[in-house]
Amino acid sequence: MATLQDTRRRVVSTQNTHKITKAMEMVAAAKLRRAQQRIEALRSYALSMIDMMQDLARYAESPTLYPLLRRHDAVRDITLVVFTGDRGLAGAFNANVLRRATEVYRQVTAEGQSVHWVVIGKKGIGTLRFRGYQLDRTWEGLSDHPDYTHAEEIARHLIEQYTSEKTDEVHLIYNRFRSPLEQTVKDVVRLPIEPPEVRRGGQLPATYIYEPDPGIIYEQLLPRYVDITVFRALLESSASEQGARMTAMRNASENADEMIDHLTLQLNRARQQSITQEILEVVAGANALG
Repeated sequence: MATLQDTRRRVVSTQNTHKITKAMEMVAAAKLRRAQQRIEALRSYALSMIDMMQDLARYAESPTLYPLLRRHDAVRDITLVVFTGDRGLAGAFNANVLRRATEVYRQVTAEGQSVHWVVIGKKGIGTLRFRGYQLDRTWEGLSDHPDYTHAEEIARHLIEQYTSEKTDEVHLIYNRFRSPLEQTVKDVVRLPIEPPEVRRGGQLPATYIYEPDPGIIYEQLLPRYVDITVFRALLESSASEQGARMTAMRNASENADEMIDHLTLQLNRARQQSITQEILEVVAGANALG
């Protein structure tokens, strides 16, 4: 049975843990607010770009003339771009996206296709290497505050791999932020770019005057579109990580509160039992003398 000293030590230890988890919850909440603001700021820019690309597509030549729209004759090599965090203590955030990535890996390899891994985040890098996967490219230190330049760097690598036909399809696998309590794992193919994504509304009248030729502008915008999709995945993953960590730390704080209450009750009972035992011993001693 635990002594009074042991119980007191457990109470103090749990109180210290509660302070840490509460502080981490507050930090994650602050980072989450900033991440949400960045996603909202990006949304209007991304929608405007898509609108312009839809309009430009009406003037563009056949999709087969644009490398990022052109489908390869056969899909033999697939690149999985996996977005994870650089730290843990975020519930199932990292585990969910890695589970989905390994499911896709098993599925495509069973069909005879090879997989190239591009992994963002220390947790994903460490886990996949531990499991024996060969990683082609990795990036670390992006999850707390992803920057557009990081997205451009990743996108340039993916575009080079696709246009040189070293890969035939590029999947982005990341957590999409819905709320601090809910993050949904997404698996989307971003290369080749699907023509319907840029050709919708083709019968609408022109809304822009283009200079130089619309086809040239269209070709130049396609890589920017890839940049934006990668940047959005980085922001969504960052917000999801902070939301998952905030929820996990809140749950940990609530569990610590319950444990402190339980240990305090246990401590009080032990003290009462000790006092009662001492009184009984005094009474028994007095009776023996008397």
